[in-house]
Amino acid sequence: MKKRISMFCILAILLFAFTACVNNSAEDTTEPTYTPASVYTPAAETAPEPTDIPSYDYATEYVPAQIVIYDREGFPVTLPSQIYRIISIGPSNTEILAELGLSGQIIATDTFSDNVPGIQPGISIFDMMALDLEYMIYLEPDIIFVTGMTRVGGEDPLSVVSDMGISVIHMPTSTSIADIKEDIRFMATVVGEVDKGDATVAEMTSEIDRIRAIGETITDRRTVYFEISPAPFMFSFGTGTFLHEMIELVGADNVFGDQMGWLGVSDEALLEINPDVILTSVNFLDDPIADIVERPGWSVITAVQNGDIFIIDTDASNRPSHHIVIALREIAEAVYPGKF
Repeated sequence: MKKRISMFCILAILLFAFTACVNNSAEDTTEPTYTPASVYTPAAETAPEPTDIPSYDYATEYVPAQIVIYDREGFPVTLPSQIYRIISIGPSNTEILAELGLSGQIIATDTFSDNVPGIQPGISIFDMMALDLEYMIYLEPDIIFVTGMTRVGGEDPLSVVSDMGISVIHMPTSTSIADIKEDIRFMATVVGEVDKGDATVAEMTSEIDRIRAIGETITDRRTVYFEISPAPFMFSFGTGTFLHEMIELVGADNVFGDQMGWLGVSDEALLEINPDVILTSVNFLDDPIADIVERPGWSVITAVQNGDIFIIDTDASNRPSHHIVIALREIAEAVYPGKF
């Protein structure tokens, strides 16, 4: 399981390395709002009541009708009048839907989402990198949430699904904390759980602000190298990523803060930079810390000499959902023990 999750993270990183990342390192103080799909024109016929569906309390009272919106990638989508059956592709989408109380409505997900709390046992599982579109249509979902990774190269492999009248929502892979908050609000609006979405964002913001306030008091800033893929193919990140924002929030400096996006790392670069702290989210090695300590030549690095090497939760740090606050707390406590 851990190996599959980490390989997904590495694959995602390699895909992102070929796309332009937008630098959103500062929190957007003017956060957009969405108008809930709460006003509808009655359809000609009342939609039939599906059988054996889980109970669900909508935040807004819906009537049988449809409404056209634009998804997070700017593509028009016709929403169904009622949402009972959801397919969620992408672990961050699944985590957000579960937080909104919709885990019981998820009839299928992907292999990287099977550890999300609340997901019902026995539901259908898709290979995220090779979606079975025929089976997806067979399941008759009301709506499908997919990640921006499904549109690599500009092609939409799910067009055959949407052509069948199934609503497909494309969620881009967010690169900033502000974007993650917007994802939550958008998904909450689509599924009629605006209040829960606002509450989730408010809880995130409160914890982020708490940590930021402490981070702003740090005067002796420490330098941090965050490893997301180990030797021999080491990967890290620069600006234009929410992980970079998180390092800055705790009052530290990302050693690759002068670069942009996801990037490969060489031994020579790390030896020259000499970070104070090393963080790793690698979880498919038996002992990621020992792997770092035992690398040839790394014994001269300050973080190695002082034993300042820490493991950060893989899922919380790699998935752009509300769970990033878990990783943010871990980063803060690792870099500045006793201050947070």
